[in-house]
Amino acid sequence: MIETLILKGDAVELIDQRILPLAFETVRCSNADEMAQAIRDMVVRGAPAIGVAAAYGYALEAQLHSTASTPSFLSAMEVAAECLLNSRPTAVNLAWAVKRMQAVQAQHLPVGIAACAQALLSEAISLHQQDIRINQTMGQHGAALLPDGARVLTHCNAGALATAGYGTALGVIRAAVESGKRIAVFADETRPFLQGARLTAWELMQDRIPVTLITDNMSGYLMARGEIDAVVVGTDRVTANGDVVNKIGTYMVAVLAQRHNIPFYVACPVSTLDLNTPTGAEVPIEERSAQEVLGFAGVRWAPEGVAVRNPAFDVTPAALVTAIITERGIVHQPDRAGIARLMQSL
Repeated sequence: MIETLILKGDAVELIDQRILPLAFETVRCSNADEMAQAIRDMVVRGAPAIGVAAAYGYALEAQLHSTASTPSFLSAMEVAAECLLNSRPTAVNLAWAVKRMQAVQAQHLPVGIAACAQALLSEAISLHQQDIRINQTMGQHGAALLPDGARVLTHCNAGALATAGYGTALGVIRAAVESGKRIAVFADETRPFLQGARLTAWELMQDRIPVTLITDNMSGYLMARGEIDAVVVGTDRVTANGDVVNKIGTYMVAVLAQRHNIPFYVACPVSTLDLNTPTGAEVPIEERSAQEVLGFAGVRWAPEGVAVRNPAFDVTPAALVTAIITERGIVHQPDRAGIARLMQSL
């Protein structure tokens, strides 16, 4: 299994996803600031993965201050939390992980700084292991939705590289294949950062799962020809009413899927469900550098001086979503009541 991030000694090594598949290198992070920078620069990306990465960043910072006085420790951890929370605003798993770490800190601080720091590291490791188990369970739930012989379109990368391992959308596909089903995948490029072309295609080829790469504007053509049977994507946040916030371009795929009566499935852990945000309209959408649109990997193809917009995410209304797949089960035709019932079952 691809290990997106791994704890080695007093640091975490991350696969550098900016340069895959042309090169395989890792980036070493030993404190919260370095981890926040890696998240911001998309060394590591994907909602579950950056949640686990943030937990490790917080824990590593605690290790660095494990011999400090209580006031100094608390001050350092406050700075660490703010640094991590500000690294990327849209994916809810990052804030969820930091808040969980802060709760562990509050629980163990009375025992002593050193013990608290160790408890935080143990919690980060637990979150890492838990994410893999969650993805595998989610995959088993979702696999039942895909018929044998299904041709599945996926957008962006919601695989092992976007999680601690196994994947959300690709976890569903992996689980279906492991159950004996014949599944073929269409991976769209996912401009402008090309996560589909660089990461999803690479992952599926590693697993020898049939994959065909297409550009983002080819999916409607294939759907109209009856060549796509289902769409499975991940998400960075699901709001209380079931709106899905995911990589830019997801909304267009969902509209096309509805037009052609193709099921549109979303796979995510329950930690991605955000009951505190009523609808997708309230979610802050990250705008990234114009350089990502003007060219790629040092090659520029746009004219000098052209204006650029680069929103990293869009909102797919709940009405376009056939089902949301989680480790706790499946919410069909998601709405506010369905999401609330799932969360109440925790």
